[in-house]
Amino acid sequence: MGRLKLFNTLSGRFLLLTMLFVMLAEVLIFVPSVARFRQDYILSRLERAQIASLALLATDEMIDETLERELLENAEVYNVVLRRDEVRQLVLTSPIPAPIYKSYDLRAPSAWELIRDAIACLIDPEGRIIRVIGDPVKQAGLLIEATMDSRPLRTAMIDYGLRLLGLSAVISVVTAALLFLAVRQVLVAPIRRLVSQMQLYAEAPEDARRVIEPKAQVIELREAEEALRSMERQLIGALRQKERLAQLGGGVAKVSHDLRNILTTARLLADRMERSDDPMVKRAAPKLVGSISRAVALCESTLAFGKADEPPPALTRFMLAGLVREIVEGERLSAGTSAVEFLTDVPASLTIRADQEQLHRVLTNLVRNARQAIEATERPGTIEIGAGEDDQGWWIRVGDTGPGLPERARDHLFQPFQGGYRKGGTGLGLAIAAELVRGHGGRLELLKTGAEGTEFIIRLPRDLTAPPLATPPATAPARSPESPLRPPETPA
Repeated sequence: MGRLKLFNTLSGRFLLLTMLFVMLAEVLIFVPSVARFRQDYILSRLERAQIASLALLATDEMIDETLERELLENAEVYNVVLRRDEVRQLVLTSPIPAPIYKSYDLRAPSAWELIRDAIACLIDPEGRIIRVIGDPVKQAGLLIEATMDSRPLRTAMIDYGLRLLGLSAVISVVTAALLFLAVRQVLVAPIRRLVSQMQLYAEAPEDARRVIEPKAQVIELREAEEALRSMERQLIGALRQKERLAQLGGGVAKVSHDLRNILTTARLLADRMERSDDPMVKRAAPKLVGSISRAVALCESTLAFGKADEPPPALTRFMLAGLVREIVEGERLSAGTSAVEFLTDVPASLTIRADQEQLHRVLTNLVRNARQAIEATERPGTIEIGAGEDDQGWWIRVGDTGPGLPERARDHLFQPFQGGYRKGGTGLGLAIAAELVRGHGGRLELLKTGAEGTEFIIRLPRDLTAPPLATPPATAPARSPESPLRPPETPA
């Protein structure tokens, strides 16, 4: 069980892999080493045979059979042929127990031939009589031939191979052990420290003192520690922001409760204003009642849900032109004497299926942001609202000729408390608008922004359960106030 646990650790698996790789490397050099050993073994026998032959020639071949047999046994060959001065001479000889199986020329062998012959010798357990040919030592002749038995050669090769494998095993174990200790010190220890820091931080993620301080010397591990530190700091900020939002939500709920009571009283007074004989009051009273009713509904919704999620949209069919006209009239009153021109291109017969109150909030947010952006420039400007339908659903565009959004606002456009671009703004308007549109299964997107103006598009699917809408096409530069609004091209 302990061994299994060891090999399930990073250092244990590294130890096992190192041993396997070292053994694999040794196996790859095993065959060439054995082939070289076979060549050296045969050449050493030829050298002994040459020495024995020269000893015989020095005595004019006047030795008895006992001495000749002793010379051959010492050289481990059956006979020796020496070629000198183009004359092939059988110098030493003894009875050969079997026919010659094969001849091997070792004067200029290739590496492939040596490996092939070595493997053939290892896998052949039968004793064979072989003839070997080589160059004499010190150029003592043209060539030397000897006949020998392959069994001692094979035995010596097996013994050498076993010793080589044993040495390889020792080298692999020692190398793996050293690497094991090095990995534990260089990699495993910093990783364990990283894990312990993560566990320590998880116990109290809001405690800034538990943020990790990078100390690793290895570049990759230090990058991991720095990334973890950045993530922990961001998480601390997010947790603090969520805590503030929770507190803000509690405060908003209390304010909404009191505000609802105040607005209820205001609605009663507005109802009485409708009975006034003043024509201006009669014309403004319905709009005032509608605005107060929406404010009361919003307060009741906040109290009912008590959380950041918006209620699901209550889908109904209604004429979009009337809703747009109501929003434009309200914004015209807010604009007062400022030089803001409103252009609309909404077909009178266009009927959409959406939550009228939520869509009113979305469009009001977009149009109000556009108006305030133009007023901030203190120059005349135009706000354009267009709508239509295509194969995927309905689209509504809101554009202006204002100064465009700054880069800081574009990076966090639909994120609460981060996408604000006006001084004192919270960035909640676009975040709420995007959430409301997503609740319809649609999408609110920024089509373009720049010195020539800003343009948003709302896409609403015909079916609330429809898949996400395709990305709308890029738009052309801002149109002049005199040009009519055109529907967006349907994406392929």
